[in-house]
Amino acid sequence: QVHLVESGGGLVQPGGSLRLSCAASGIAVSDSFMAWYRQAPGKQREWVTFIKPDRNTAYTGSVRGRFAISRDNAKNTVYLQMNGLKSEDTAVYLCNTVHGDRTYWGQGTQVTVSS
Repeated sequence: QVHLVESGGGLVQPGGSLRLSCAASGIAVSDSFMAWYRQAPGKQREWVTFIKPDRNTAYTGSVRGRFAISRDNAKNTVYLQMNGLKSEDTAVYLCNTVHGDRTYWGQGTQVTVSS
């Protein structure tokens, strides 16, 4: 059974930083395509970034240069370092993977950027 558990969200001022974590079980993040999505109130879920098993990464344009995805194979955890946060980054951030023919989501962690 695959489980993804996000943590690290919170309230931060514009320009601040947060690091989100996604702890995985039932899969090895080192062998998996891992992604972060976000969903703001009243908006559709939006893809943010992914990391492949070979550590190649990609980012949506609005976060490129500010966010960084990484993983710790020993801890079986994926991270999202978010710098230079803006009010428009406010959303629930969700961890995602595809294993076999199923897609898995975590429960999400709230990030609120406000002064």
